[in-house]
Amino acid sequence: MDLSVIIVNYNTYEYTKNCIESVLNADDDLNGERLEFEVILVDNASKDGSIEWLEKEYNDEPKVLIIKNDENLGFSAANNIGLQEAQGTYLLLLNSDTVIEPDALVKTIGFMDNHPECGALGACVRLADGTLDHACKRSFPTPSSSLFHMLKLDKAFPGNRTFGAYDMTWVDEDATAEIDCTTGAYMCVSREVYEKTGGLDEDYFMYGEDIDWCYRIKQDGYKVVYYPEIRVTHFKKGSWTGKRNPKVLDAFYDSMQIFYDKHYLNKYSAATSAMVRSGTKMLKSAAAFRNERK
Repeated sequence: MDLSVIIVNYNTYEYTKNCIESVLNADDDLNGERLEFEVILVDNASKDGSIEWLEKEYNDEPKVLIIKNDENLGFSAANNIGLQEAQGTYLLLLNSDTVIEPDALVKTIGFMDNHPECGALGACVRLADGTLDHACKRSFPTPSSSLFHMLKLDKAFPGNRTFGAYDMTWVDEDATAEIDCTTGAYMCVSREVYEKTGGLDEDYFMYGEDIDWCYRIKQDGYKVVYYPEIRVTHFKKGSWTGKRNPKVLDAFYDSMQIFYDKHYLNKYSAATSAMVRSGTKMLKSAAAFRNERK
């Protein structure tokens, strides 16, 4: 098996179906040989009937394995369940609200085969309006880069490596580049990397797990690469509109603190750590207030 594609579904039937269809209909000519791949669909206890509809669609599809969780275990844990079942030489995390271009899979495998130093490969991920999803090429969120991003200095000075560090705005979006981290919406790793580094950290219920994984992959001596020849459309925020679930908002801001405490707490002064904690709490409170007013 060349490739295992792991997709997590939670109340997103239409998006998930479109995602799976884009994978099943992808080109499978890999240098004259057929690309062997599987799709592992992990449902996180959807409550909208989506998994029942998806079962009707794909129970007879030999390339699709469906796993149903009894409760919502979070994005990290659900992906880990899929990774544990995967048989592929390469493992691809793919968000349910994405659609891949037909040549995405063969280009992914081709690049990974030719670049064993690559621990994690990301794609050029564009939003539905055609703009770049900046999460597909970014640096690790240090206190300074996060501050400059919050102050929008990266937008004011996109070519500046200091102010634009958060989203690596100086990196040409049409050029292959070594980066710090890419988005879990489309991230491919080899089985070797997975077995050495381990899976996603389940302390992250959702958000931040992709950054953490890339951090650990780089610590293990591999490169993280942005490869724009692979093209993906991300219907970001497709799974929610209007007021957001407060638990989702909490998870977003909690992930910031989890990452800092895990990787940066011993690298910065107590004063800096106190400011980070205070700032994260303020952002979380402000987001909750805005959410309640929707």
